[in-house]
Amino acid sequence: MEKGPFSVEWLAQSSRRGARSTAAAPCSPPGTISGRENPTNRASSRDREAADRSSPGREAEAGAGTGRPRTKFSAAQLQELERSFREQRYIGASEKRRLAAVLNLSQSQIKTWFQNRRMKFKRQTQDAR
Repeated sequence: MEKGPFSVEWLAQSSRRGARSTAAAPCSPPGTISGRENPTNRASSRDREAADRSSPGREAEAGAGTGRPRTKFSAAQLQELERSFREQRYIGASEKRRLAAVLNLSQSQIKTWFQNRRMKFKRQTQDAR
């Protein structure tokens, strides 16, 4: 029987050799795959560079430090959003566009606020029972 790569004998011998490199698997420098840069290491170095550039207090303010910071709605924005929620719990596309324009918010912020408000409403009604 041939003792080629991935045969039982070859695997047994290679596991006995430990960390020594073999002719079939040349040793590459850290962070590379067969002479190419490892994309995972490249991404993690970019993340480290971005974290170094950010201010120290910003990470705690944004939670995990990813994504955009939490939106702080003004009292007038909350009043209008709550009024609209009392009228209808699910917002339509035209109402979402209107509110976004009037409140100077993005449509995705309006959509997210309504999703969160529905969950708050659900918790409140369940707690009341």
